[in-house]
Amino acid sequence: MSAREIVERVRAGELDHETALDLLAGVPAAETDTALATALGGEFDRLFRTGWQPVELHRAVARRGNPIQGRLVAEAATTFMTGKEPVADGWRAQAVQLRSAGGRRSDRIAVLDASLDLLAQLRRLPAIEILVPPPGTPATTVHQHADQRVLDRVRALLAKAEATDFPAEAEAYSAKAQELITRYRIEEVTAPAVDLTPFARRIGVDHPYENEKASLLDAVSRANGCRTVWSPELGFSTIFGFDADIDAVELLYTSLLVQANKAMTRDEPVKGKARVKAFRRSFLIAYAVRIGERLREVADREFAGHGDLLPVLRDRDVQVRAAMERVFPRTVRARGSRVDSLEGWDSGRAAADEANLR
Repeated sequence: MSAREIVERVRAGELDHETALDLLAGVPAAETDTALATALGGEFDRLFRTGWQPVELHRAVARRGNPIQGRLVAEAATTFMTGKEPVADGWRAQAVQLRSAGGRRSDRIAVLDASLDLLAQLRRLPAIEILVPPPGTPATTVHQHADQRVLDRVRALLAKAEATDFPAEAEAYSAKAQELITRYRIEEVTAPAVDLTPFARRIGVDHPYENEKASLLDAVSRANGCRTVWSPELGFSTIFGFDADIDAVELLYTSLLVQANKAMTRDEPVKGKARVKAFRRSFLIAYAVRIGERLREVADREFAGHGDLLPVLRDRDVQVRAAMERVFPRTVRARGSRVDSLEGWDSGRAAADEANLR
């Protein structure tokens, strides 16, 4: 059997990669390398053309823990955009980011094993929504991100909230960050620089407790004029909204998740694996619910006195929902996670009160 036939059987799911590795031991190295490069290149080409961005594909692959496969994705992203114009700034930046990460060289057998396993993984990944045009595709819309100075101030406040061991300080820093975000939204609504359009961005949600973390992202999004759709089988949420709002949501969600993990570890039971698991899940459920309440309180307070903006805000919400429904015309409301630990629920609400937001 030739190397091409062996590799194609792996690609088709007819042969596991361990067996294929044994069969390839008797095939000339150059023939094997060419067959693998061709097959992997075909899968990468398919995925990059049908919605997958470099960082997203890298995350989907690297979360399995094989650094060789992560490097293969990084190399493929650079290869895919070479010679293609135009290349969206976001797409190029992701490819450069992955390439700069580098990594150690591995022996040939390890690379072959990782490549065959990766080929089996890639063939199972579906096409997803194109949010950033792939290289060679002209952009049809203009993005309007938040003022970098505002994001830097928010980022600095949230870093202080994450670093402090004093709940009152964390609360003050997080509250100030949300106030800045809401004030910036008011400025954007009252004096938009361009004709703004809602967009979408995918944000990775890592295990464990993905459903609960996705609920936290949804709570932060709704408080800031955005909507999310959670795709548990792919490990990410797609967030819809105006660019500046999405920028702020991503920053705030990341910081709140850090604060939640810090408080959860501090308060969790010392013994009992099942008890700890129930505590953590219940903690995160309560944390997401309470964070949503408090973020909305801050936003409502900042918007008080701006009653003239209500029609504009309603129109923006209609646009965001329409953008979401164009991409996901059929969605299913997720079942809420079950609370199995009253101790975890109480601790999660208390932590949310500490982190945010009076």
